[in-house]
Amino acid sequence: MALPSLRDLPVWGDLSPSERQRADFTRMRETLASTGDVKREELFLGCVVCLDRGFPAVLFEGGVVRAEFAAQLTKSGFSRIAVGDWVCLRIVPEHEVAQAVGIVLRENDIARWRGGSRGERQTLAANVDLVLVVQPLGGGDGGAGLARIARSALVAANCHARIAVVLTKADRLDVEGVVRAVAGVRELLGDGVPVVATSAADVARECESRGEAVRALGASWGLDGVRELVPKGTVSIVLGESGAGKSTVLNRILGYDVLKTGAVRDRDGAGRHTTVARRMVRLPGGGVIVDEPGLRSLPLVGHERGLAALFPEVARVAQECRFRDCTHTHEPGCAVRRALFDKTCEKARVDAWVALAAEMRTGASSLDPDVVL
Repeated sequence: MALPSLRDLPVWGDLSPSERQRADFTRMRETLASTGDVKREELFLGCVVCLDRGFPAVLFEGGVVRAEFAAQLTKSGFSRIAVGDWVCLRIVPEHEVAQAVGIVLRENDIARWRGGSRGERQTLAANVDLVLVVQPLGGGDGGAGLARIARSALVAANCHARIAVVLTKADRLDVEGVVRAVAGVRELLGDGVPVVATSAADVARECESRGEAVRALGASWGLDGVRELVPKGTVSIVLGESGAGKSTVLNRILGYDVLKTGAVRDRDGAGRHTTVARRMVRLPGGGVIVDEPGLRSLPLVGHERGLAALFPEVARVAQECRFRDCTHTHEPGCAVRRALFDKTCEKARVDAWVALAAEMRTGASSLDPDVVL
């Protein structure tokens, strides 16, 4: 992908490193310059804005350049860079390609487990403020896909990013179905997580009735609701399965097709997976969104912090169980089951917590003994 084809990338000023990251870059620059092999004026702070089949595209104060990895990064194993990473960029006028000579510390990273017993964490994006969990309505379960939403929200909570849910393809359900789906998400994640329902189909009259019902529940409707989630100065990532309608929503916000979309299958209304690059997109008058290829699977290994952050009241109650290895399904003295009986914890949240915790236990037990999370 040539640089001229990368439309609507952020510009310098849309992205802002933290003070810790600025300090880390300054330290890195001084260390490199002190060796005498690199000139201080050749080193710039940059942010990775696109990863495709070519060298990473990096934004710095002078524009966007392609950057290869310096030899010391590749040899040391630290060349696994992600969109959103801030890097120490070396630009030498007589060289055609810039060099990423150092990766600045991350404030957070959105990561999943990739591989089996000898797998590893795969960073999807770094330094993200908000995760937009995109889920199509009317899928195989006929509703909102709550299990998938819970998994994606858990990944987001594990890195301390804020969470919002965008329900696409609302035209595939009637008004009552959309209401049930939105209510289910609110029950699962709580009222503090914003929910937006939207549809790309041209059925304005029918969708307006859906919109009124959604707003009555305290959720948002349509593209304006998505825009409001990503104000200027923030970075979000779109996280969802293949064919969820992520790129379609972004194209409609931008007003033209910047991101490729696929045809919709007749049998289930799902779009074909088309996003192959991870890249940032600048929203008009708003912030920046990372468009991520659809994830066919989202294994949960090592996400315990996210589980406690997403369901804090259940995690607190679980500490009172009689047995430390309680599965919260049948053991005597289970405080979680007691809280469910007493209705001090919501059933939807307890059920999700128990299922996710069980999956993580299974995943952790399947790892080879020398694998470190």
